[in-house]
Amino acid sequence: MTRIGTSDLDILPLALGGNVFGWTADRDASFAVLDAFSAGGGDFIDTADSYSAWVPGNSGGESETIIGAWLADRKPEGVTVATKVSQHPDFRGLAASTVRAAAEASLGRLGVEAIDLYYAHFDDETVPLEETVAAFGALVSDGLVRYVAVSNYSPERIQQWIDIATETGVALPVAVQPHYNLVHRNDVEAGIIPVAERNHLGLVPYYALASGFLTGKYRSTDAAGQASPRAQGAAKYATTQGLAIIDALEGIGAAHGVSIAATALAWLRAQPTVVAPIASASQVAQVPDLLDGARVELTAAEVAELDRVSTWTPAS
Repeated sequence: MTRIGTSDLDILPLALGGNVFGWTADRDASFAVLDAFSAGGGDFIDTADSYSAWVPGNSGGESETIIGAWLADRKPEGVTVATKVSQHPDFRGLAASTVRAAAEASLGRLGVEAIDLYYAHFDDETVPLEETVAAFGALVSDGLVRYVAVSNYSPERIQQWIDIATETGVALPVAVQPHYNLVHRNDVEAGIIPVAERNHLGLVPYYALASGFLTGKYRSTDAAGQASPRAQGAAKYATTQGLAIIDALEGIGAAHGVSIAATALAWLRAQPTVVAPIASASQVAQVPDLLDGARVELTAAEVAELDRVSTWTPAS
């Protein structure tokens, strides 16, 4: 088990991404995935109030609604649920009144008394940061939220949030959620991780498998023509270096008897401050690889080899 930052949230070091629930996984498929994840020891679920408003016919909140129905039906013990605010069509931005109303709506959909981990999904520079920090602090003080966190914030804005929270005596963030994986490293390692180390934040990276590219499924630019909604996003990584990363993951994974995807997740877990990569599954068959990624331990030499093959330097 791994603790998220300075919180008392102890979790298996893998977050099941809820972005597919109500999108590529309907209610029944989502329940099956959640059942398999829970049965395998998974206990950390990540979603957002806006998932999946981009789907025709959806209005936002579908993922939270499905997760809430699953929680009510299955009554699992010790499950940590994280959700986010700022992108729901009815609750855009991070004004204090919006944050409060969105949190109350999320609580209703999830059917829980308190949100375990509540993220500011995207920075909103139209609102004074002091107002947003105070709004999140009030949610904790009032018992609607246990811990606060930030997602998609710059290193400078994360530090400003922390400084304001410290000065005003409200709840400090315990986690940060950046876009981070073997094919997207530089900005996180240069800026986000130092801030996280300095302030004892836990990293919960999204796009941990690079839209599926780091499963090894998309090994050529032909992926752009495939039917999967994620294939086109994955295809852009099928460069010479990207394919070399897949080859390295495959070889290292074979030595441990695990998949390319599990190995990619294990590499992330080995990085400073990372507590739980986020990975989603729309089918039960995908869940075991994710759970393997939470448990397999790479050697220092294996981590170093993946570091080497994935290091990006600009062309001269």
